[in-house]
Amino acid sequence: MTDQLATEIIEIIKKRIESESSEGITAQYVGDITTATELTGLGIDSLGLADVLWDLEQAYGIKLEMNTAEAWSDLQNVGDMVEAIRGLLSKAA
Repeated sequence: MTDQLATEIIEIIKKRIESESSEGITAQYVGDITTATELTGLGIDSLGLADVLWDLEQAYGIKLEMNTAEAWSDLQNVGDMVEAIRGLLSKAA
């Protein structure tokens, strides 16, 4: 079951993927993104992933510390992103 935060984050990811598609098409996997979706399976490069993280920072008024290789390696799937955002939001509350 996907909660509201996960649903919102998945929508942000979908919008970014769709906007970065050079042909304006939605890839087959865009409609099927879940918290279990591997980040490498999103079809975006590291710059695209950085853009997704920027979008999330803007949407939730948070700062993601992604300057170290260790921080990047901790994010394996969409669920990891959701939990990272959830953790930052709970600290800000």
